[in-house]
Formats: sequence, C-alpha cells, structure tokens
Amino acid sequence: MGVDRMKPASFTRHVPRTVDEVVNALAEYAPQDGRILAGGQSLVPIMAFRMARPAHLIDINEVEGLDRLAVDGEYLSIGACVRHGAFHKPVIDGPLGTLLAYVSRHIAHYPIRMRGTFCGSLAHADPSSEWCLVSATLGAELLVKSVRGERIVPIDEFLEGIMTTALQEDEFLAEARLPLLPADTKFGFYEFSRRAGDFAMSAALVTYRLVDGKIIDAHVGIGGAEDHARRIAEAEDTLNGQAPSPRLFVAAGEAAALAVDPMEDIQTTADYRRDLVRAVTRRALEHAQQ
Repeated sequence: MGVDRMKPASFTRHVPRTVDEVVNALAEYAPQDGRILAGGQSLVPIMAFRMARPAHLIDINEVEGLDRLAVDGEYLSIGACVRHGAFHKPVIDGPLGTLLAYVSRHIAHYPIRMRGTFCGSLAHADPSSEWCLVSATLGAELLVKSVRGERIVPIDEFLEGIMTTALQEDEFLAEARLPLLPADTKFGFYEFSRRAGDFAMSAALVTYRLVDGKIIDAHVGIGGAEDHARRIAEAEDTLNGQAPSPRLFVAAGEAAALAVDPMEDIQTTADYRRDLVRAVTRRALEHAQQ
C-alpha cells in the first residue's frame, strides 16, 4: 500500500500537436478533471500522493510555438512551455533580462528549473512562486485560450488566492507578457526560506527609477506572505518622490508590513510573517542600491 501511494492513479495522456488540438482536448476532457501538463513539477508530485487524480493529462510539450520567448513591441512574450532554466542567463539586454536571470536562480533546485515552466508556475499560483511575484510586481498580461477564443487577463485579476486563478476549466495559459523595463530601472529582490530551495515564507521584489536623485515609478511586490503575490501601494507611495536612504527603506518596509494580511500555519504566526515582510522589503531595496 505504501508503494502504491507514491504512484499516480491511472490516467489517459493526450499529446496534441497544435493549439487548436489543445483547446479542443480541454473542451472535451476538462469536465472529466482533465489537466494541462507542461513541466509537471507541481502537478506530478501531487498526483503521486494522490492529492489530485486527473483522468486525463493533455501534454502540450509537442505543440509548436509554445516554447517561444521573444520581444513583441513593449513586452517580453513567454510561451507556455518556456522553462525556468531559459532565464539562467539574461534572455534580453537591459534590466528585465538581468532581473529574470537573478530571480530564476532562487527557484527551487536546478533539476526542477530545467523542467518547470514560467506559465505553469503562474497557473499553479502558489503564493510563494517567484514568477507570480515577478508578474504581479511588473504588471504582466496573460494570454488565455479556449475553444471560445482568447482573452488577455491582467495578472492582478488572474491571481485570486492560494492555487486559485481566473482560468476557466476549459482554458489554458498560452503566454505571459512582461512589460520591458526602461534602461535606467533599478531592481532588488530578496526572499527568506528555511533552507535553500524551500518555498519562500516571504519575498519582495522592487523596481524604481531615479530622476534628480529622487525615486519615481516605484513598484513593490510581496509574495509568500499572503494568499497571492501583489503590489503594495502603501510602500510605493512611501518611496516615490524621496531620495533613497536607509531610513526611507525602513519606512517602506514598515508600510508594506502594515498593509499585508499575513497567512498563518502550524509553524508560522501572522506576526512573524509581518516581520519578515518588513525585512525582505528593506533588503530588496538595499539590493537595488548595489
């Protein structure tokens, strides 16, 4: 019995070759708990423990074009099969490429980064997901497809809660679009976890620009502390129009800590997570100054 518990329940695997075949398969099998399989680094483990028992897996790895990673106008477009490992080195020049490369090295462990996908991470919507934090902080737009057509969903409407998104059961996330960052953008990232590779208990990503020595266009995102990653307007308001300083960074951390509604679990109190938000926000801002 113990060995069986580490094996998924039986399922049927479907291997579409086109996006039309993907959406048609979803329309047919989603009502039977059909699921999309891309990297499988989140889905397969929960199937192994039988916490999920999809009757059908729609494997999209053979679909032409879903591994596309390219600049389209003012956005970096990331297809549904682009792996975390694609970002180990900057995929484009400028601050966005550098930011993605830096954050990618904090995702789990190397073998997972070579299979897991950017869009899969968004669709799974773990509160601690680094890519959810990046997308929420930068204001990503997501291309969602079904037999009914396609729609663009802003990230702040897409992420709804713990592993909960705005995706309908017959839709799949075909592409994420990250806005390119101005060349003078500074960024800082910091996350806290008990061990390297563990899920972050709290993480912060900040971006801003300097004009005449003052911060403008500040973005402050927090992940891991609440049920989904999001921007913290109170911390951004604290920063905008001010000159960077240790005192300012402490104030922004305090503003972020007061703004969040922290999760609790058997190991972590809300007050502890709030303290972490103070620390990771300040440290992300310090990182941006380096």
